[in-house]
Order: sequence, then structure tokens, then C-alpha cells
Amino acid sequence: MARKFLYIIATLVVLVIAALLAYRIWGTQLIRAVMVPREAFADLSPLPANAYDDSKMWLARPDIVQDNPALWTPAGVSTPAVPQQAAVFFIHPTSYITTFGDAHWNARLGDKEADATARRFVMSQASAFNAAGKVWAPRYRQANYGAFLTDEPVGDKALAAAYRDVAQAFAAFLKANPTGPLILAGHSQGSRHLLQLLREQVAGKPLADRIAAVYAVGWPVSVEADLPALGLPACADAAQSHCIVSWQSYAEPADPSAVVESFERKTGYTGKPRKGTHMLCTNPITGAFNGAAPASANKGTLDAREEGKPPRLLAGVVPARCDTSGVLMIGEPVDMGPFTLPGNNYHVYDYSLFWANVRADAQQRLAAFLKK
Repeated sequence: MARKFLYIIATLVVLVIAALLAYRIWGTQLIRAVMVPREAFADLSPLPANAYDDSKMWLARPDIVQDNPALWTPAGVSTPAVPQQAAVFFIHPTSYITTFGDAHWNARLGDKEADATARRFVMSQASAFNAAGKVWAPRYRQANYGAFLTDEPVGDKALAAAYRDVAQAFAAFLKANPTGPLILAGHSQGSRHLLQLLREQVAGKPLADRIAAVYAVGWPVSVEADLPALGLPACADAAQSHCIVSWQSYAEPADPSAVVESFERKTGYTGKPRKGTHMLCTNPITGAFNGAAPASANKGTLDAREEGKPPRLLAGVVPARCDTSGVLMIGEPVDMGPFTLPGNNYHVYDYSLFWANVRADAQQRLAAFLKK
């Protein structure tokens, strides 16, 4: 009986090792096979012109007092009674992740699971900005995660449909905040839409003068092929305002080939190819373009591993170093939870790894902007 039990255990170990090996080798291909929607794309009907006048179309807005995820702070951190008065527009990342027959190309408003995940992202990401100003975070009919896994035109169509909602929300945000400094932020899909907003709605327009800082995190930005068309430079150091920061987090050994290949395959916002250009990497610990910082300088990482308990802030855990490939290295893998992607990609945790530094960075850049 004991021998039979050992055989079962040995078989299970072999199966687990085989599964992990398959995931390591074919992880991206396996994800693509499962996540890309199979339905035909159908364009979305436009939202009503006044849709974003309704607070129900926002995950966070200053007049949402009860259950506003952007007002959250971890234990030991409080929001100033009178925060610095920027208006913060935050575009949440992809929270609509479905498989096989359940997948649409764009999320439907009111999808409970996508909405709940989006709220968690706003809590763990947009909350870093609530000391710098009042946060506005719209709901939108985001593109499915699978839209990023296909080279077919349908993926771009889904993203274009999502962007139309974001642009409409941004117009409502500006109407409600006609004057004063602005901070624009996003993550992943949200940053992709944010960059398009910069090119189409901000660059070369009077509105650009109001931008204190842009946080285009979790999306590759070309220094040479993108930035000139966005109207703002890369942030050179933490004391600079009216500039753009961006990073993408990987533990070592890292394999950022999927991101690098996608980045190099596409044309930049200037119309020039991104291949051969430099990817923008801001070190979120120092606030500088490129460079390295030890873990001891990290003001606080959000630790959300204990299920059922709120995230807690841990200082001095994660270092940061901008690699020559343009991605941000965080040293050896750190246990942040179950959502690390193939290649030691800590994409989901880009903000959480450096939450307290982002919070301080936004306040410092806004203060520098106001001094001008």
C-alpha cells in the first residue's frame, strides 16, 4: 500500500513538472489559444452623449463618497484632509478576461466580474494618487484581454471601440474640471488609451499646459518614435513636472521578448518604426529616466497575499533597475500573488511594487508644477 501511494505521488510530481515545463515553453501560446475570443466582432453602439454625466458610469469620482475604491489607503497611510488640488484622470487596466465561448471582444457595462476586478485595480493603483488630488476613474467597454494576443485586425477594432468610451469620459472629466492642474494616469490597456488621448486630445493644444504629469505605466513607449508626437518629454528626474513616466516590471531571470517583439513590430505615434528605438523606462523608486535603486529606497510595496485581509505596506522589499532592453528589473522573484505572467513578468503588480513611491512621486511632481 505504501509503495502504491509513493507511485501515485511520483506520478503527480512528474505531471506537475511536465505542466510547468509546458507553461514555461508554450505559456504565451497556451494563453492565446484559451483567451482570444472566437465570436465575430460586432462594433459597439455609441453611448448616449451625456452618459458620463451619470456617476454610475464612474468607478471613482469626487462625489462618490461611499465605497469609492480610489479613496482607499493601506494601514498607516492617510489621505490629507485637503489633498493637493489636481484633478486625476485614471484609466484602469484590463479586467475583462474570459475564455472560449463566454468571451466577447468588448466587455459589457454591468459585467459583475469585470467590474469587481476593475474596482480592485482602482483600489491598488489609482489610490496612490489620492493625496495629489481627486481621482476620476471611468467605467468603459474595455477590450478583452484576448485582443492583445492576436495579430488580426479584430483586436485593434476592439481597442478602438474601448477608446471611444474613454475619450467620451475624458471630455466629461474636462468639462467638470475646466481649470487647474491635471494628472493623467493608467495601466496596461488604460495606458494604451491614455497615450492615444495625449496624441489626439492634448499634444499641441492649450490643454497641454495644464498637465502636471502623465503615468503611462505597463505599456511600452518609444523615446524616439512616440514621445515627440505626445507633446511631453520623458521625466528626467523626480523634480521634473509636465512630463511622462513609464515602466514595465520583470523579475530576473527575465524574458521580455514578447513585449519587445510586439513593441518593435509596430509603428510609433510619430509614424516612424519603433524597431531600433529605446523603450522609456522610469525608475519608480528614484523618479529618474533609467538608473538603479536598492530595495532599501523603496518606500512601500503593497502586500496582498493574505486572502480576506486588506493589503499592507512593506518598505524596503523590492529594488528597481532599468535594463538595457527598456524594461524594469526588480531583482529575484518576489511573492506578490498568483498573477505573475510568463517570463517573470510582474505586469499586474507594476503599481503595487512601488505604491508608496508613486504616491510621493505624484505629490512631488505636482508641487514642482505649481511652483512654475
